[in-house]
Amino acid sequence: MAAEQLVLTGAHVVLPTGTVHDGRVVVAGGRIAEPSAGSGPDARVLDLTGHWLVPGFVDLHNHGGGGASFTAGDAEEILRGVQTHRLHGTTTTVASTVTGDMDVLMRQAGLLAELAEQGDIAGIHFEGPFISPCRKGAHAEQLLRAPDPAEVRKLVDAARGRARMLTLATELPGGLDSVRLLVDQGVIAAVGHTDATYEQTVAAIDAGATVATHLFNAMPTLAHRAPGPVAALLEDERVTVELINDGVHLHPAALRLAFRSAGDGRVAFITDAMDAAGFGDGTYRLGPLEVVVQGGVARLAEGDSIAGSTLTLDRAFHRAVTVDGLPVESVVRALSANPAALLGIDDRVGSLEPGKDADLLVLDAGFALRGVMRKGEWVREPELDAGER
Repeated sequence: MAAEQLVLTGAHVVLPTGTVHDGRVVVAGGRIAEPSAGSGPDARVLDLTGHWLVPGFVDLHNHGGGGASFTAGDAEEILRGVQTHRLHGTTTTVASTVTGDMDVLMRQAGLLAELAEQGDIAGIHFEGPFISPCRKGAHAEQLLRAPDPAEVRKLVDAARGRARMLTLATELPGGLDSVRLLVDQGVIAAVGHTDATYEQTVAAIDAGATVATHLFNAMPTLAHRAPGPVAALLEDERVTVELINDGVHLHPAALRLAFRSAGDGRVAFITDAMDAAGFGDGTYRLGPLEVVVQGGVARLAEGDSIAGSTLTLDRAFHRAVTVDGLPVESVVRALSANPAALLGIDDRVGSLEPGKDADLLVLDAGFALRGVMRKGEWVREPELDAGER
């Protein structure tokens, strides 16, 4: 239970303006208060000397975790997946669907909309069925279809105002009209699972597409005479690029290239997690398809395609700083500020600024997650050694 007023002191506090060493964050009433507050007799002080304080992570693209799928028709199962990722630092989750029958997707959207209305998730991301069979990845080919704007509208309507993003292959018939429809409805149009050329991708961006779904994956590779979607998405300042930093989906050089090309203001780390995230190896289902997870890598039982990830965002953070050598401040932007801004919720989450929700994480000196707070309540109490308290 959170104290009415909690003062976190001594940490390296990552703010939008940079890192404040020996910093101070005050939590009151579920929100971040002004640093000058918290001096009253009822304030509780927690010394975090040597630790890092960063904002809670915001995941734009997540299919489940903890053995639970976000496409399950059961609210308890979905919430179990949400809680699994909260324990790993994701305090804001957009639940992603996977290709299925339209009727099934609309039913899933209705349940997810209820959870969004309750504040358990931040909205819905539809990944498929409007994607290219040439780049289907772990999507059932027999259920794919061209992006008919009327059908796109059905999914958006089924989400009752809680649709946040829809991934589509914009080069397919109806693709550009569907992008325009999504923009009109206030839904992010994301280019992904696409076989588009460079020129077709530029047209999609000009029509209003603003996200690259898991850049590099499920799209043509970057080539010097056929730069394809990767070049178009990286070079346009209107586009945020998703990256899965699990060491499986991307070579470190590709990740560094994306950061250098797009800049740290246009990158969003995502999990693209499936049920096995935070759970373990075994056999699972992703929509109608069977997935085998071995050594933490998820692949289709038939065809061997990578089938989402088992990533949690605390691992993405740790890898980005310790393996990829990215600055902490840049990684925090990619995990918190950038996705929050893209979703239009950066007035509430995404940075440690007064007035925002007290969604914050405690990391140790080696960037391992030690504590998670959401809206002023500890989801995971800080794990501090006796000598650190």
